[in-house]
Amino acid sequence: MPIVGMNAQIPSGEVVVVIDVIRAFTTAAVAFERGAMEIACAPTADIGRELRRQHRDSLLVGETNGLKPADFDFGNSPFEMSTAQLDGRSLIQATTNGTLGLARCPDPAALLAVSARNVGATARWIASNHADVPWTLICTGRTAEDWACARYLGDLLGGSTPPRADLVAAIMDGAAEHTRNRAQLPESERVDLSEDLRFCCDVDRSEFAMVGEIRKDHVALTMAPC
Repeated sequence: MPIVGMNAQIPSGEVVVVIDVIRAFTTAAVAFERGAMEIACAPTADIGRELRRQHRDSLLVGETNGLKPADFDFGNSPFEMSTAQLDGRSLIQATTNGTLGLARCPDPAALLAVSARNVGATARWIASNHADVPWTLICTGRTAEDWACARYLGDLLGGSTPPRADLVAAIMDGAAEHTRNRAQLPESERVDLSEDLRFCCDVDRSEFAMVGEIRKDHVALTMAPC
């Protein structure tokens, strides 16, 4: 049962889990913690904008090249989301990797979004609802954190108990990779992860899975406590 990158062919009929630790699905998990009812995950910023034109009461969340577009209500930041008042609100999220990854899964048995924050709950949800179905884990980024989270989830699904400290260390390594990759950019184009990292590293803080429903131009995530 494979762990793959974004360019892999995704088979039909499997449980597909899309992983984005820094930062899309950590941000989504915090949004649900703050009371969001549904998150419409758009594959591009422009589709996100179109969804907001159709649903004026929804808040638009996300990033382009890591940074919050001027017309978005929130950036792709779990720290920023942690103080938002979202009770009963619907969100639209558009990010470079995470929400795009969800759009690449046309016919799954189940589709889930995961970060370290809800990895244990995701394993429990799969075990309760699709225990005998093959699964594929998609790492949307190339840095260490998504692959470590995939291995951690794979171990949980296999019945073992991997050490959280190893996952946290990999998330910190991944953040350092992000910083190095952007070091040559102008300061205005760099992404400051310092306030977000404690949310990204908070393994199993969220006791719910984020389950996706495929719609015409997006994937709608809802919270499934478990």
